[in-house]
Amino acid sequence: MSVLVFIEYKNKVSKAALEAVSYGSKIGKVSVVTYGNIDSSELEILGKYGAEKVLVHKGISSSNDQQITKLVAAAADQENSNVIVLAQDQTGKSIGPRIAAKLSAGHISGAIALPDTSNGFVVKTNVYSGKAFAHISVNTPIKVISLLANSLPPEMNEKTAQIVDFDADLGDARITVKEMKTQGEGIPLPEAELVVSAGRGLKGPENWGIVEELAESLGATTACSRPVADIGWRPHHEHVGQTGIAIRPNLYIAAGISGAIQHLAGVNGSKVIVVINTDSEAPFFKAADYGIVGDAFEVLPKLTEALNNFKASQN
Repeated sequence: MSVLVFIEYKNKVSKAALEAVSYGSKIGKVSVVTYGNIDSSELEILGKYGAEKVLVHKGISSSNDQQITKLVAAAADQENSNVIVLAQDQTGKSIGPRIAAKLSAGHISGAIALPDTSNGFVVKTNVYSGKAFAHISVNTPIKVISLLANSLPPEMNEKTAQIVDFDADLGDARITVKEMKTQGEGIPLPEAELVVSAGRGLKGPENWGIVEELAESLGATTACSRPVADIGWRPHHEHVGQTGIAIRPNLYIAAGISGAIQHLAGVNGSKVIVVINTDSEAPFFKAADYGIVGDAFEVLPKLTEALNNFKASQN
């Protein structure tokens, strides 16, 4: 099969991009399409994960879902691609259905496994907020797959990627991007493998230092529950849950969060969940792999101290 992978380059090639390229390389011959004024040397790493060609359109300077859709469709037409892969991130959620509609393609949103081609083309996905799985059969000649982050680790599949300019005529944009706000430094939550999160049990933004100290010791990303973001204790890009960012880290530590169903829906794909709460009846304990009934103000500093002592003993 001819596979086209769309990636976004934002100061670096992200883990999500490598996951998508590695995933595509296990389906067929991979071409990648991206945009921006990117130095070719920054894209060479894509070849190590299976890309044989990288098409770079330098005419798009900012994220514009309408033009990106046209870009991917034009690249798919040029490369005769019958499978299109992209990350299930904010952009992927927006352009995946658009690409599918433009190419009259079947669309699988949130894939968590490679296609089963033993009897057609069937892809496994999460449904009901991760409480069940669905196996979706796609019968259209062209398939669009949005890959859920941290579902399949990127694997080396050494190729030498040919990096070429792609000057497709995308027409005038009807959408104007007036401002872009970035979350700053650190690993974006959808890509984070380790996450330390907290809720209203921290009692105020001035107490977040104990969360940040543990996260720093772990090399983790910080997160929060919706109420914490809504009242302005933490920025909204840290809000995880059904109405925020859905994450699938290897480790999720939640302190002072009761575990409402909306929060659980966004984090229950985590491989290991650790819950810290003074209320032994908190719903979150039912979903936890490990639970600590205790005060976050006592437990978090002790975890940080123990972790730092362990790291020091390894030196």
